[in-house]
Amino acid sequence: MASSEIEIVADTQNNHNTNETNGSAINVVEINDVFAASAYGDLEKLRKFVGKDGCSVSTPDGNGYYPLQWAALNNIPEVTQYIIQHGGDVNAVDNAQQTALHWAAVRGAIAAADVLLQNGARVEAADINGYRAVHVAAQYGQTGFLNHIMAKYGADFDTPDNEGRSPLHWAAYKGFVDTIRLLLFRDAYQGRQDKEGCTPLHWAALRGNVEACTILLHAGTKQELVVKDKAGLTPAQLAYDKVEGTEEWRQTLRRQIFLGEDRICRICPLVLIIITQAILFLNSVLLGVWQKVTAVVGLWGWTAISFAVAALLMLHRCGSKDPGYVKKSSGKSDPADTEDPLLNIDLNSSSIWTGNWSQLCPTCKIIRPVRSKHCPTCKRCVEQFDHHCPWISNYVGKRNKWDFFMLVCMGTMTALISTVVTVQRIWTDVPASPTSGSWVHHVVATHPGAVGFLVMDSIILICVLTLTISQSSQVARNITTNELANRARYGYLRNPDGKFRNPYNHGCRKNCSDFFINGYTEDDEIAWPTLQQATN
Repeated sequence: MASSEIEIVADTQNNHNTNETNGSAINVVEINDVFAASAYGDLEKLRKFVGKDGCSVSTPDGNGYYPLQWAALNNIPEVTQYIIQHGGDVNAVDNAQQTALHWAAVRGAIAAADVLLQNGARVEAADINGYRAVHVAAQYGQTGFLNHIMAKYGADFDTPDNEGRSPLHWAAYKGFVDTIRLLLFRDAYQGRQDKEGCTPLHWAALRGNVEACTILLHAGTKQELVVKDKAGLTPAQLAYDKVEGTEEWRQTLRRQIFLGEDRICRICPLVLIIITQAILFLNSVLLGVWQKVTAVVGLWGWTAISFAVAALLMLHRCGSKDPGYVKKSSGKSDPADTEDPLLNIDLNSSSIWTGNWSQLCPTCKIIRPVRSKHCPTCKRCVEQFDHHCPWISNYVGKRNKWDFFMLVCMGTMTALISTVVTVQRIWTDVPASPTSGSWVHHVVATHPGAVGFLVMDSIILICVLTLTISQSSQVARNITTNELANRARYGYLRNPDGKFRNPYNHGCRKNCSDFFINGYTEDDEIAWPTLQQATN
């Protein structure tokens, strides 16, 4: 945590809007010295105190606080500039050795910090606890401020404090996941141990910050799971022994331990199912010990086989095709000519950056498009991520969703036609004088393969029909399975009133035409203009 002095200041000013430099806040509070004028941004009175009354802006108050610190805390750049021009020391420290930049970091006061740093403030100034501005920003979750001083002023984001804790330690301890993403995106070292032997993952596990643990696990390595602190405990032991109600974190931990880091099963189980069912259908239904196959039955039977073959071809295409991996930067350009991708983030298009820090992928080191998601198994980001399908041993995303949709449609037609043909064959194979019991016994005894095929095929039909209906609905609304399952987490799926609304839904007709003609939908054009305001 930041020192107690910074916490007291933050609490003292918490009830006042930092952007209110005049109006009701000033009318309520009596401004009778340079400190109050600086804190509340009354530049007119500040000029009077300094110009007419001869008050100094370089002298601290009784608590050791400077006017410049109050102006920086409340992000009032014009007052900050005035104080500096009239003798205020940008590197003056209070009793805790904190500068105005430390105070600016509490509230994420970027404008005030710019004035300070452009006038000689030391970005690496440390207080009595060894906290620099980067530590304070991480402790208070000021991700934008932290990014700004790192990108523009080269602040060291991996520097330890007096206890050996880096900003990543503090962000993990406090559970500020956006700050964690930013630091990992900047290649912050996850394996650093503080004086107690704890890594950032130790602190996240100790506090039970599930999402923080998940991000650290996905971006880290297995070696960090077995690092022991001075008490001899690993992050896993802390999570299991001292954290309650974190089953999600435990499941994530198990997956990270037992799954290979770059392992994707390439044996598609659906291939075996389709081939087995096709053989059973041919051998037990069409060519078995039945009455003669009529032309109509034969036509529909071979139609089902044709759909099965087409499904196998589409399965191969869907499973082997790039699902839409987001391309990483080549990194071959001259670093001197390369602008920091996060320095002017507001200039990026809406499909690339919406101000949502969850778009930073700490593993791929990219700003991923809004609808993409990182795959922890293959360590890649998938654009328009829909879901991972274990039946095809691949992910369904922007580039192969059309193939997947065709696959489930062909599977539905195959299962439906073969079920109808099988039922017709069984129904026509009736004893001369049947009873219900004798007919069932006859069919099971005479055609066990056909009965087994029918049972399995009925189950498959229910599954693929449900999947086809579900995928059709999603195509018509231009939304993914992942978005539907996590709509409460994604800010871009909410309108300003907080209600669910899909910004990519252009109506059923356009959604379907784009999908079936182009094979996918583009995200550059949104249906309603509040996507830029969305936050996670």
